[in-house]
Amino acid sequence: MPAQALLVLEDGRTFRGASYGAQGTALGEAVFTTGMTGYQETLTDPSYARQLIVQTAPHIGNTGVNAADNESSKIWAAGYVVRDAARRPSNWRSEGSLDDELSSQGVVGISGVDTRAITRHLRERGAMKAGIFSGADADRTPAELLAEVLAQPSMEGLQLAEEVSVKEAYVVEPSAHGWEGEPLFSIAALDLGIKAMTPQRFAERGVRVHVLPATTTFEEAAALNPDGVFLSNGPGDPATANRQVGFVRSFLDAGVPYFGICFGNQILGRALGYGTYKLRYGHRGINQPVMDRSTGKVEITSQNHGFAVDAPLDGPTQAPEERFGRVEVSHISLNDQVVEGLSCLDIPAFSVQYHPEAAAGPHDAAYLFDRFIALMSATKNAQTEESK
Repeated sequence: MPAQALLVLEDGRTFRGASYGAQGTALGEAVFTTGMTGYQETLTDPSYARQLIVQTAPHIGNTGVNAADNESSKIWAAGYVVRDAARRPSNWRSEGSLDDELSSQGVVGISGVDTRAITRHLRERGAMKAGIFSGADADRTPAELLAEVLAQPSMEGLQLAEEVSVKEAYVVEPSAHGWEGEPLFSIAALDLGIKAMTPQRFAERGVRVHVLPATTTFEEAAALNPDGVFLSNGPGDPATANRQVGFVRSFLDAGVPYFGICFGNQILGRALGYGTYKLRYGHRGINQPVMDRSTGKVEITSQNHGFAVDAPLDGPTQAPEERFGRVEVSHISLNDQVVEGLSCLDIPAFSVQYHPEAAAGPHDAAYLFDRFIALMSATKNAQTEESK
């Protein structure tokens, strides 16, 4: 029989269940994700660092785990909350059970709890500090457990990109993903918590990707002579990312094409002079509706973010950093009108708040990679004409 486990929220509400994965204590911000598939990709997404993931889908673990579907080198989630954990995996690609994988990586989870009730609670009161306590750690008094939950730092003000970023630069070649011939372009991709599928999406389109640590300077990246610069998704509060904001501003000043997703969208917003703010409970899942305002087309998108850019929806408007010209909000969430994309009209730069690589998830937004390639091509052609 599994050991007892408790999920304790910062407002004192407690859910009792069974231990899942490793036993012990997991502290973090409780958030819910609405994806019905892709639990392995979710767990290995670095954007979930310091978070306790509540899965709204009731049955988790039925397809097991495998090495091919990992989005990074390990599970980054601080803890895992599920309703019905599969007793055994059943899939031809499975190489092991999710329960065993959580245990081997020391990730504390809880099963047998009403995740619908937890989700409704978080929707009403917002994402909050929480803790999972199992085995001997669950034997302490409720007051002791709540005190430990409350003592942890808030997600606001946390600087986490450097924690999850690659420590050494590496290159993803187009030839490794089916591209024949010479690379079309070379980009510098700042890893703030990048998922493995992102450089693959570039590479299969003929782009060589230099994946760089989050602490890389403008001078170090510029030495690569990139045709474009990309900033990835990642965890933490964008208000703490002053180093990366300066990095982006330097490339915008140099006229190098820019594309950012998720955290990279928030960094572009800050570089242009806008603020950011924490959402009540964030957008997490693979079924988030977004409208492309230039076409009126609605995309079903994969998202994972708890912060957003505070930019005017009516536009175009002059960027607060006036040297960057006019900016418009290119995409909006149809659920709550949150800014889901920025487009610069006078410099070659754009970004989106969601995940166009979408593994696992919808591919409605895959065109954004092609848009960036077209932007790099147009910029290079214009530079060639100017030099004549």
